[in-house]
Amino acid sequence: MKAKTHSRWVGFRWLGVCLVLVCASSSLSPGRADEGQASTAMHSDQAGKLLLATCQFPVSADVTANAEWIRKQMREAKALQADMVHFSECALSGYAGVDHKTLDDFDWAAQRRALESILCLADELDLWVVLGSAHRLSAGVKPHNSLYVINPAGKIVDRYDKRFCTGGDLKHYSPGDHFVTFDVQGVRCGLLICYDIRFPELYRQYCTKGVQLMLHSFYNARQKEGSIHPKIMPPTAQARAATNYMFLSVNNSCAPHSWESLFITPDGLIEDTLALDQPGVMVHQVDTTKAYYDASRPYRLACINGKWHSGDTVDDPLSSDRQSH
Repeated sequence: MKAKTHSRWVGFRWLGVCLVLVCASSSLSPGRADEGQASTAMHSDQAGKLLLATCQFPVSADVTANAEWIRKQMREAKALQADMVHFSECALSGYAGVDHKTLDDFDWAAQRRALESILCLADELDLWVVLGSAHRLSAGVKPHNSLYVINPAGKIVDRYDKRFCTGGDLKHYSPGDHFVTFDVQGVRCGLLICYDIRFPELYRQYCTKGVQLMLHSFYNARQKEGSIHPKIMPPTAQARAATNYMFLSVNNSCAPHSWESLFITPDGLIEDTLALDQPGVMVHQVDTTKAYYDASRPYRLACINGKWHSGDTVDDPLSSDRQSH
């Protein structure tokens, strides 16, 4: 199936000429402002911009086919001038419990060859890649469900391992134990995988680390009729973006039936989506210098650090007596 490529373009003036750039801008970086005012960057020393490609394709048990999709969409992203490309959970390996009944007989050698081809292409295209895959551990130890961070030289520079695995995941994967942050063109990035979204504490910790762009990969595809996930995942992601003032790239396998990949700005608005159950690439600009509405900004970090109110509390008997009127 031919992949559908989608991008949003916004114009700006340069030397009086209207040029077209990929995407709609967004800002991120937790800062301080009054209620109802737009936020400005908190981490001015990290202020930057990057073009991000959010991708979806029908992930399967066929590592070779998955790798072909990945390389194809990397080229499409580069043609759209992207600096970084983001793929879904288990994009290379396929997802255990769904695509694979078990990983006991998984062909790790085939995955290694496919991964090496992707590393070479990242180097050739001068492209950052965030790639979902199973990650092999020692004999007798269940693998991790991971995101590889691949730099434009084609090197794996870090790896995030899914921290919160579902009960089904734990039959196949070992949970991770660390956060991952990395900077691309002055934008601080963080990584999470699927079920991690159920734990807002993870987002709060990333917030304290100055993360401005969250790359959250899902495999929420092959949904049964009436599944709740297509209804609740987008608004949950919107809440995570708005309460932590982060851009979110939220992608998914598009194997039918799924919910569509999203690009969300720090005010919690969905700026764009890919077509439901169709492969595609969308490119947007992450602009940490642009201001977005940020209602909780004046109190966010204090709240994270344990001050669960605004202003100063009072020492007054009429306040402490909660049964009076």
